[in-house]
Amino acid sequence: MTKKVLLVGESWVSSATHYKGFDQFGSVTFHLGAEPLVKALEGSEYELTYMPAHEAVEKLPFEMAGLDIYDTIILSDIGANSLLLPPEVWLHSRTVPNRLKLLRAWVEKGGGLLMVGGYFSFQGIDGKARWRRTPVEDTLPVTCLPYDDRVEIPEGTVAEIVAADHPVMAGLTGQAWPPLLGVNEVELRSASHVELLARLPQDQGGFPLLVVGSHGKGRTAAWTSDIGPHWLSPAFCAWEGYGRLWKNILGWLAADR
Repeated sequence: MTKKVLLVGESWVSSATHYKGFDQFGSVTFHLGAEPLVKALEGSEYELTYMPAHEAVEKLPFEMAGLDIYDTIILSDIGANSLLLPPEVWLHSRTVPNRLKLLRAWVEKGGGLLMVGGYFSFQGIDGKARWRRTPVEDTLPVTCLPYDDRVEIPEGTVAEIVAADHPVMAGLTGQAWPPLLGVNEVELRSASHVELLARLPQDQGGFPLLVVGSHGKGRTAAWTSDIGPHWLSPAFCAWEGYGRLWKNILGWLAADR
């Protein structure tokens, strides 16, 4: 049976100024960061809708019926402000439904939610992602720090599997994973329904990498590294286990849908 997945985020715009002697000119570049995941899910039982961050500001549904068409929703590298401050609020001072509360209610009634790491995930760079103490954080199996939570690992790190017998780890435990270059630091929620599946080695902090749990009737997960570069190395994105990892996570999240 086909499972519908909504990926929210993973886009950004870069502005650059180029100087050539006396002269200068500017350029703007639009980036999409989830191409490895899009490719990995092509032709699979997971039907992916990719809603870039700039579109989600207005297009992420404001009503439950809009979310109910999806089995799983992925929030990846998009800050809470993008969902809290649509133009109706930011420009026109009109009230709209709070989509963070809507996402929490959607999980409580059985939805599967995954937060993926990045500069605007969890608490993010300079603390600007600001998912801490939000209704979305309430659903996650981890809690966010109150400040910049990035852990940059330029020398690379390799995941340490903690729960090899969990369904999400199926087919992924027979070899060392390719290197990661960073994570968001989070704290495990102390609850019986939370399970740590993978972490960084103790000599590199032992920070959680993959955590699963539940909230109400729904399931949630946190992957604290990236969905692609820069925190995922090219070797990780090209690894045959890359697609299996995401399919396993999505399958587990949507198991009750």
